[in-house]
Amino acid sequence: MPQYSPTFQVICSDVRKGLSRLNDSSVDTVVTSPPYYGQRDYESDIQIGHEKTIEDYVDTLVEIFGAVRRVLRPEGTLWLNLGDKYLNGQLQGLPWRVALALQADGWVLRSDIIWHKPNAMPSAVKNRPTTDHEYIFLLTRSTKDYYYDADAIREPHVTFTNQSRMKGGRKHLGKRGGTPEAGKNRGNPNLHDGRWDQAFHPKGRNKRTVWSMPLSKYRDAHFAVFPESLVEHCVKAGSPPKGVVLDPFCGSGTTGLVSLRIERDFIGIDCSQRYCDMASERLRNQQGQ
Repeated sequence: MPQYSPTFQVICSDVRKGLSRLNDSSVDTVVTSPPYYGQRDYESDIQIGHEKTIEDYVDTLVEIFGAVRRVLRPEGTLWLNLGDKYLNGQLQGLPWRVALALQADGWVLRSDIIWHKPNAMPSAVKNRPTTDHEYIFLLTRSTKDYYYDADAIREPHVTFTNQSRMKGGRKHLGKRGGTPEAGKNRGNPNLHDGRWDQAFHPKGRNKRTVWSMPLSKYRDAHFAVFPESLVEHCVKAGSPPKGVVLDPFCGSGTTGLVSLRIERDFIGIDCSQRYCDMASERLRNQQGQ
């Protein structure tokens, strides 16, 4: 069987106009990180993130993701990364403002994920903790009928490893009667013969909601970018093989790079010609490998 050759398309446009060019229900999953409020100038008159108020910024994102919902298949998923903002010495709670506004607009909020950044930039603040996390929200069009491949992103079990926090847990394995007779697993002969290993999923435990992944760098972008490992988790869990991935704020193209590498088609939209050119070059290079 010939190897699948994924395709890509980068649309340089205002995100609303770019989305209008896509067919209804044509995308399997959306993985994106919109420009943060008041964070960076992308040198475009139509950029997001420079609205007059926080409320205007939230309303703009709700409008855009309403258009995203049209192109997302009924079983599709949206993985949304957002950072927060301090204004006048006060944390604005922007990720949750947006998530709850999207929920009010009809999206189903299925999970919040903490992206822990072990290499977060140091901070000179002395009157609060240094921030080393951001949020990722998993949103869907329905409460249960959506695509989610838990097996694709399972993580190693820790119960019988040195990382286990369970008191005496590592000593139970292989010992008959090593588990208590009470509790949710009572009556399970594998457990009470000391075979806890047989009660665990062979591919690992279900992914937890704290993902520790360092920031990535791409020299032409001149700032830290979405970690490829983080994108890969979202794409693998949220889209079937040979599926279609959309990033409506594609920037330098990291989501597309990962999508092509793991054999998904990719559509990217960005309002900056510079970043569209950068993303297209990276994706062409990926295709040529």
